[in-house]
Amino acid sequence: MSVSDETTTATDGIILSDAAAAKVKALLDQEGRDDLALRVAVQPGGCSGLRYQLFFDERSLDGDVVKEFGGVKVVTDRMSAPYLGGASIDFVDTIEKQGFTIDNPNASGSCACGDSFH
Repeated sequence: MSVSDETTTATDGIILSDAAAAKVKALLDQEGRDDLALRVAVQPGGCSGLRYQLFFDERSLDGDVVKEFGGVKVVTDRMSAPYLGGASIDFVDTIEKQGFTIDNPNASGSCACGDSFH
């Protein structure tokens, strides 16, 4: 499968770890859907100014940045992409915490819950 040049540069895309890709794939398989992508967006709000949103989406928006990891499509809209370039998403499953984590080199600060940044 070929990938266009505009989605292959490290600065304009998100990195999905193997664990996160496997979890997303498992969730999609559970739903019986292969037409959905994981959309990662940045919205105003949260205690630090900007808030992450991760959700399954069947839409394709003009200007979307699309990458694929382990059979999972990760989509970012063109407004959110500059905030998320080089960000990595992982899935953690420990006694203390279960869920997706985002390590974003563009964030100058974040809140204690890890759901928002500035």
